Amino acid sequence: MSDRSGSSSSRIRATGKRRKKTSRRRKATRIAVWSLAGAVVVGGAGLGYAYVHLNGNLKAVDINSALGKNRPENVDNGSEDILVLGSDSRSGANGEYGADEGAARSDTAMVVHVNKGHKTASVVSIPRDTLVTRPDCTGDVSGKPVAGQQRAMFNTAYEVGGPACAVKTVESMSGIRMDHYVEVDFTGFKKLIDKLGGVEITTTKAIDDPDSHLDLQPGTHTLDGEQSLGLVRTRHSVGDGSDLGRIQLQQAFIKALMQQVKSVGVFNGSKLYGVADTATKAITTDSDLGSVTELASFAKGLKGLGSDDVNMVTLPVQYDPADPNRVVPLEKADKQVWNALNADRAIPASATKQSAGDKGDASKIVK
Repeated sequence: MSDRSGSSSSRIRATGKRRKKTSRRRKATRIAVWSLAGAVVVGGAGLGYAYVHLNGNLKAVDINSALGKNRPENVDNGSEDILVLGSDSRSGANGEYGADEGAARSDTAMVVHVNKGHKTASVVSIPRDTLVTRPDCTGDVSGKPVAGQQRAMFNTAYEVGGPACAVKTVESMSGIRMDHYVEVDFTGFKKLIDKLGGVEITTTKAIDDPDSHLDLQPGTHTLDGEQSLGLVRTRHSVGDGSDLGRIQLQQAFIKALMQQVKSVGVFNGSKLYGVADTATKAITTDSDLGSVTELASFAKGLKGLGSDDVNMVTLPVQYDPADPNRVVPLEKADKQVWNALNADRAIPASATKQSAGDKGDASKIVK
């Protein structure tokens, strides 16, 4: 992980000359990343001619300042760790997915570890219903202290304290310092997929979930933004109907997204700009990634990663004996996962064998 210091501003402002254009094919391949927000992150990379406009689209949160110095050690070994959240806000255009309850939630959470050399990566999905010890934190928007809580659902960290509290909770769970934070909301995700022209998947079973507006028969489909969002949100029509089955679908979709974008080839200039414009409007990042310059540098380090280079697992959990609608971490197995990331090693297969998240057939429904 590279060494970074806190910033006193909420956004990095760009200065200096415009970036030189790179080839269109190189730009296109940079769009491929492993997560719901990953494609958004690199979509704006390398577009020097639109620098000022794209830079103005970006939103950033100064997480370093909000968290202060009481964090895990920042080890400079060339690897990087990124917390990626899918925001479940029901305000504005997202209101069609439910009533606005006055606070956003982290519907999807992934810790992305890019290994030294940036040739491979590991992704650990954290079920939103995982009961954790949420630490005391400071809300990054309000600046007010937020009291910690025992047996709190993981996604409440974001709900009560925003990105900074979510990052602190992950760091408390893992003992690993997050280098970056990336967040994308429902509406931004849909628009990005539409700009990309959809994502092709093959379903082996029918998926019918009215709650997520999804009805797919077995076969090959090119999903538009609305359908893609429905797929990564569905839970009632796959597996045991829990969040664990949904995570398996998300991971399968991400693999399909990466493979599809790698094969897109050369974008025309107007389409490439549209993708980048949509992407940079859709995300919130930490302030270290809050400019097109920093995003381009970050993306350049990831351009060699393909779907076969990314290992995706779910944090080892078991159903809570006191509440079958919640899960609790398998402490010994979790430690294996986090220790592997911290040491920049591959996650051992044995770590997830006993996990409820490693069971079921949801991952086989989409390919």
